[in-house]
Amino acid sequence: MQQITLLGATGSIGVSTLDVIARHPDKYSVYALSGNLQLEKLALQCQAHQAKFAVVSDSVAAAELEGLLQGAGCTTEVLYGIDALCQVASANDVDTVMAAIVGAAGLVPTLAAVSAGKKILLANKESLVMAGGLFMQAIKESGSVLLPIDSEHNAIFQCLPSDYEQAQSAGISKLLLSASGGPFRGWSQAEMSTVTPDQACAHPNWSMGRKISVDSASLMNKGLELIEACWLFDVGPGQIEVVVHPQSIIHSLVQYIDGSVLAQLGNPDMRTPIAHALAWPQRIDAGVADLNLFDIGQLNFEKPDLEAFPCLQLAFDAAQAAGDAPAILNAANEIAVQAFLDQRIGFTQIAQVVGETLSGLSFSEPESLDAVQESDSKARAFSTAYIAEIES
Repeated sequence: MQQITLLGATGSIGVSTLDVIARHPDKYSVYALSGNLQLEKLALQCQAHQAKFAVVSDSVAAAELEGLLQGAGCTTEVLYGIDALCQVASANDVDTVMAAIVGAAGLVPTLAAVSAGKKILLANKESLVMAGGLFMQAIKESGSVLLPIDSEHNAIFQCLPSDYEQAQSAGISKLLLSASGGPFRGWSQAEMSTVTPDQACAHPNWSMGRKISVDSASLMNKGLELIEACWLFDVGPGQIEVVVHPQSIIHSLVQYIDGSVLAQLGNPDMRTPIAHALAWPQRIDAGVADLNLFDIGQLNFEKPDLEAFPCLQLAFDAAQAAGDAPAILNAANEIAVQAFLDQRIGFTQIAQVVGETLSGLSFSEPESLDAVQESDSKARAFSTAYIAEIES
């Protein structure tokens, strides 16, 4: 019986994870759940899965959640704050940690789980984008098992040799990272200049939270995934090619030097990579419908339009620059996306904010978590000030 801590339980990944867990009560039990704003939803999850602990952001949220749980006769113990997140991520009773907190907030508790030697199911790509070198070194030192949850990276993982260490020794020439193209595939910058947050969040294939939906619409999500793939699979950005595949059936591909290309296919449902990682190296039922190729009929592929979607180029440039450039990119993007969701800037201005922040700050090689967080803070301050200029 694996005991699981789920960081980010109320988001789309969290909900899908609990769905898979509920299908296999003989294999998995919930140790702790964390959430941020959706306290009623978190309370229902604690009741349904009999979580030992629940973690929220602050004492006010904790008091509200305690009231909801007590009213329902639920005995889940409520904790709050970053230290509590680290506690439930590293507890001795925990076997597996699903790291699904969105954004930079997930970095510290995920690293705590790594340091404790847990099996890490990584849905929080920002941990590797911000602190890839430190993160992978911590994995090596702790002996923690790291399994990717993003559908693209999980697909690549499934297409690699079981003893994979590096691309050259495995005979790999290229990783092909698939992208749906988002809701604005084929649009020009001019056409995208007036889109609304609701339009940007209306993904044609996937059901996701609002922040990652906007990232998918701008192709920044694919850029962040490119950086994540560099760290996960020990390859340079030049060994990764982004392929726009509108149907989201092929989740990524691996090209070998003998001409072979291996691909992982499946319906666009995050329960597939979640179930794969939970059960690895075995397989379990994920509750996902079988893929019917006859219904699909054909699969299409395109090159990404970097002029229309400059965020992808910005991410590639940050990956090439290395050091803390990816952390700066991520921080500026988080600030810009929130400003767009708050209708303070336009959709196409997201890339403008990120580009100005990357140009306005110097890069360095972070040698500690504190240094990463300092770069993150500087980028947030710079991008916040730049957005204020746009608004004035």
